[in-house]
Amino acid sequence: MSETPQVRPPVVTPVRVVIGLCLVAPFVAMLWLGSYAKTDPTFIGIPFFYWYQMLWVLISTALTMTAYKLWQHDQRSRNGAKGGAAQ
Repeated sequence: MSETPQVRPPVVTPVRVVIGLCLVAPFVAMLWLGSYAKTDPTFIGIPFFYWYQMLWVLISTALTMTAYKLWQHDQRSRNGAKGGAAQ
């Protein structure tokens, strides 16, 4: 009749912090307008202002994909720990 308390994994983990940073970094980069509001250096004739933003489209894609994969791994490990503790 004794009930053992359920041990839950912590909500904030290093993996989740990395996921958050991956998702926030593109917003910070794009909102910091002063860092890229210029025309030089040009890349194949395209001013810096434009090619910098297009570069961040690719970087954002990679960071979002990384965050998604880390989230999947985190959820699998949490579900595995939950199932292992119940046995």
